[in-house]
Amino acid sequence: MFNIDFNGEFAAFFIFSAIMIIGAVLMVSLQKVVHMVISMAGVFLGLAGMFVLLDAEFVAFVQVLIYAGAVSILMIFGIMMTNHQAVKADPVKPLHETLAAIAALCLFGILFYAIRTTTFPDVQPLQGVEDNTFSIGELLYTGYVVPFELLSVLLTVAFIGAIALAKKGAD
Repeated sequence: MFNIDFNGEFAAFFIFSAIMIIGAVLMVSLQKVVHMVISMAGVFLGLAGMFVLLDAEFVAFVQVLIYAGAVSILMIFGIMMTNHQAVKADPVKPLHETLAAIAALCLFGILFYAIRTTTFPDVQPLQGVEDNTFSIGELLYTGYVVPFELLSVLLTVAFIGAIALAKKGAD
């Protein structure tokens, strides 16, 4: 029925998929905002692993550096600099949970049926591509060095301005 080659890449795909799914579920179900950011960082790291499986090492590196690192740290700084009050949770409504579960199962069934009945084209062998990470770096630091540095100054000024506005609002 399924023509699947069980190998290390297949196992890594399911491990990264599990990391991303668990992180996403924790992101929407946890109560503390810092825990949500940590689970979101887990999703970003799982996505970076998927990029590695797709032989996109540069995109994986940028995913870890920008999203898992910088965005998560900025969100944690934003959480720490703002004043959060405890919010009471709404009472659980069993009817809404039941309807949501039924809708999720129906969506899963529709997607499963659509995927199983679709005829996919035969996979063509990939042509060997050369690693372009070096050429991207060379172009970034030679041809586009001035815009790159201007962007870094702009982001630094924006970050300092955000801190100044947050401090002014807290007073």
